Amino acid sequence: MGTATLLWGMVFSAIGAGYFIYGKRQTSIAAMLCGIALVVYPWFVTSAWLTVIIGVVLMAIPYLVR
Repeated sequence: MGTATLLWGMVFSAIGAGYFIYGKRQTSIAAMLCGIALVVYPWFVTSAWLTVIIGVVLMAIPYLVR
């Protein structure tokens, strides 16, 4: 696992924590689930590009589900 993958994982995990808190306060199931997914998925992905692509998709889901 490279440095870029670790840094992107930290960025998306921090964003995921924010999504989870926002979803909990607004009672938005989509935001809460995407927040949990954003925190957990970097543990299983070893490519930096794949980490970024999955993170951007997970960040967009709550806006598309509305």
